[in-house]
Amino acid sequence: MREIILLNATGQDHSGLTAALTDVMVHHDVNVLDIGQAVIHAHVSLGMLLEIPPQADASAVMKDLLFEGHRLGLNINFTPIEAAEYEQWVGRQGKPRYIVTMLGRKLTAGNISRVARVVADHQLNIDGMTRLSGRFSLQDEQPHRRACVEFSLRGVSGDITELREAFLEITRDEEVDIAFQEDNLYRRNRRLIVFDMDSTLIQVEVIDELARAAGIGEKVSAITESAMRGEIDFKESFHRRLGLLKGLDESVLEEIAQSLPITEGADRLISNLKRLGYQVGILSGGFTYFANHLQKKLGIDFVGANILDIVDGKLTGIVKGDIVDGAKKAELLQEMAAKMGIGLEQTIAVGDGANDLPMLRLAGLGVAFHAKPVVRENAQHAISTLGLDGILYLLGVRDREVM
Repeated sequence: MREIILLNATGQDHSGLTAALTDVMVHHDVNVLDIGQAVIHAHVSLGMLLEIPPQADASAVMKDLLFEGHRLGLNINFTPIEAAEYEQWVGRQGKPRYIVTMLGRKLTAGNISRVARVVADHQLNIDGMTRLSGRFSLQDEQPHRRACVEFSLRGVSGDITELREAFLEITRDEEVDIAFQEDNLYRRNRRLIVFDMDSTLIQVEVIDELARAAGIGEKVSAITESAMRGEIDFKESFHRRLGLLKGLDESVLEEIAQSLPITEGADRLISNLKRLGYQVGILSGGFTYFANHLQKKLGIDFVGANILDIVDGKLTGIVKGDIVDGAKKAELLQEMAAKMGIGLEQTIAVGDGANDLPMLRLAGLGVAFHAKPVVRENAQHAISTLGLDGILYLLGVRDREVM
């Protein structure tokens, strides 16, 4: 009769292990029902679920595999699997699957323990764990080093909202970010990414820089902070701040545009997404004067921002056309996706302020980047430990795949 056996092989990794073991199976007409392998620091762990056909002798198969394993320096164990148990396992393949991505400058056993405990407490199983980040030296100082582990989960959780909150609590306590996503086709087939500009794509709020140049920095910064926290309406704050800049010379704009500090990882992220065929946009409550400068520098495809009104080389304190606020950003995202012929599930939006929340909620992947607390707690995902290129990990991209 047919027998089902689980083979587990461990030992020092070297070339030809899988070929040698499966060559033995060929002589007994063995079928492989499932297979998985992991290598950590040159140590291999290989698992195979084998179907031994009725005409084969299971004891002879195991004997030959043990002999070959000894020759290869492997420890091999066998576990018989009952037919009913196997069928139950097959029946579970329709269960929902999720991806948890944990990232930071370093990851500790404590970080992983807390994530694993949350997973178990919500009746989910970890099917696999993969390191997406590259190796880093323990001897050299690397202030911008990245660490990332991806967990593949299976099962049905009773309360996804409660699960997300449990992960969010970990990020409040520890210096890690955790993203929880459904593992579906859209995750691997997104085609459009849009960024807020100020404090996201660049490390400053341009209107604050303009205010400092005009000698009213503290007054404008206070209004900006209040707006980013969601305490006052964006349009109101915008009119108040811009009105204070009336009369500022245009030459100041050019000086600031030439020295905009680009956020860590922005160029790495954008250049690699462009290589993958993404369209990249800026949707900003800031100004086209500066967004156009970044467009040329970073290879941005389109810009949606406010147009400053300049007369005789001086700011008039108003803008031309409609103000780009949160609702307008969401509208522009929808328009761009429709123009590309893609669904919103295939879009990514990144921002830090309360006026970014409409587009973060609308996008298939909304990322609050080094955001204010109110934004972090209301966005789907947040990155607060790494640069913008940490978004590549949320897409399942490994460091070794990145240019």
